[in-house]
Parts: sequence; C-alpha cells; structure tokens
Amino acid sequence: MSDMHPPTPLAHCSILLLAGGRGQRMGGQDKGWVRWGEHALIEHVQRVARPLTDDLIISCNRNQTRYRALADQLVSDPADDFPGPLIGIIEALKIARHPNLLVLPCDAPRIDRQLLEHLCQHAGERPVMLRQDGYWQPLFSLLPTALLPRLQQQWQAGQRSVQRALRELDPVALDYPGDDPRLSNFNEPALLADAPVQD
Repeated sequence: MSDMHPPTPLAHCSILLLAGGRGQRMGGQDKGWVRWGEHALIEHVQRVARPLTDDLIISCNRNQTRYRALADQLVSDPADDFPGPLIGIIEALKIARHPNLLVLPCDAPRIDRQLLEHLCQHAGERPVMLRQDGYWQPLFSLLPTALLPRLQQQWQAGQRSVQRALRELDPVALDYPGDDPRLSNFNEPALLADAPVQD
C-alpha cells in the first residue's frame, strides 16, 4: 500500500493509531469500531492521518482483517493479556519506516491536521508530548525511533505506564488548553451519545 501515497509534509513521520485496548469502559467492545455518526472512531482518526504519511500503523488485538484495510502495517501485543498501550508503541517502533513515530489514540475523532503537524514540527532527539492544562497526554506524542532500546529497557524493568516511561526521557511539552475539543477522548458510551457528530 505504501507506494500509493506520495510524499507529504509528514514524510519523516510514521503514524501509529492505538486500537489494541480491552475496551472496558465500552463494555468490552473493540473501541476502534464503535460508531460515532456515520463512521467508526478509528475511521475518523484514520481519515485525518492517512494523507499525512506513507507508513500508517495500527496497533490492534482484534478484528485484524478490518484494520488491515485502513493501514500500511499492523502490530499486535506479543501476549494476550492486554498489558496496555506501551507495548503497542514499542512494537510499532520496531517496524516504523521513518525516524519518528507519531502516536495517536483511536478514540479522539476530532483531531485535525494542524494538531498532527504541530507535533511533527518539533521532531528532535527527545520525545514530544502534549500537555493539557498541566496534565500530560502521552497518547498524543511524537517519539524518535532511536528511543526504542530505552523504552524496551523500561518495559523489561516492569514499567507499564506510557506517561511515566516518556517522562523518564525528558519530553518536550506542547501546551494546549483544557477545553481544546480535538483532545477529547470518546472512551465511554455516554460521551459518544452527548457529542455532536462532525461527519
């Protein structure tokens, strides 16, 4: 699929969409395929990310055939106990084709191109992480793929928190206001029901 997409402003970035969670707050559903309006959550996010990279990776542990149609590469957790997004990020860093990996959650359907470009504009030797009203948002981040060994070391030492792992790596903070709708996570049915659809 990669040769179908010409170079873009984010050509130095692979993009990872995280869709491998247990979906506990969604009643165990595969959250990526929960619908918001006419499209599934993963489709909203993929629609923004797809034109910006020739290396779109989805981390998923179910419905691989459906996800494969949306991505250039898939990764899955090496174990079946849903250990959290950090291992999905590590697996994606292993196969990313570009020097940086842009990490996004599948349940943020209001992201836009400007947000992704802002993250990638700060690419360097350190991770870049959004911070919203002083609170880190580790699933909106940009990671140099060269950091893979350090994240693997943290994982092997028992680290499972993405936020703590990235903060150990002295991240660059991009500050956003608490009411920025693009960072809204639709991770519960009530939130989906209450949010006006922007198809």
